[in-house]
Amino acid sequence: MKNQLTKDDVRKIEEEIEHRKLVVRKEALEAVKEARAQGDLSENFEYYAAKKDKNRNESRIRYLERMLKNSVIVEDTSGSDEVGLNNTVTLYFEDDDETEVYKLVTSIRGNSLDGKISTESPIGKAILGHKAGERVYVKVNDSAGYYVEIREIQKTTDETQDQIRSF
Repeated sequence: MKNQLTKDDVRKIEEEIEHRKLVVRKEALEAVKEARAQGDLSENFEYYAAKKDKNRNESRIRYLERMLKNSVIVEDTSGSDEVGLNNTVTLYFEDDDETEVYKLVTSIRGNSLDGKISTESPIGKAILGHKAGERVYVKVNDSAGYYVEIREIQKTTDETQDQIRSF
């Protein structure tokens, strides 16, 4: 399955890759050299910690490069009164009698604890393209689901504050 990314997501990923290759990689290699120079490697915690940091950085670079390679660029094509990408939506959950506010984002920026839900999540898929006032069924699996009512849609297009998810 291809990752759905916006042009801004791609730019942020490319910037992180460049930073990790030019700055973090150099620092990590220097830390490994310094720790190795301390002598006996069998009991050298600094050496193992430096190697672990270096490997974590290289792994993150590979992860981001693979994400770019397996991605497709998406844009918000929703109407002015429909739920679309980067919109902030107020939802009323009937079963819980609660109202929640979410921002619909791409999967790489999804963070439900921060109020950002992915367009690929069950609730994101369900409300995408619907209008304020509509009652929508969110299918969790073949035997479970719930209803939400879309109370308000705010057309937000700024994604500069959204962070790319770590691993």
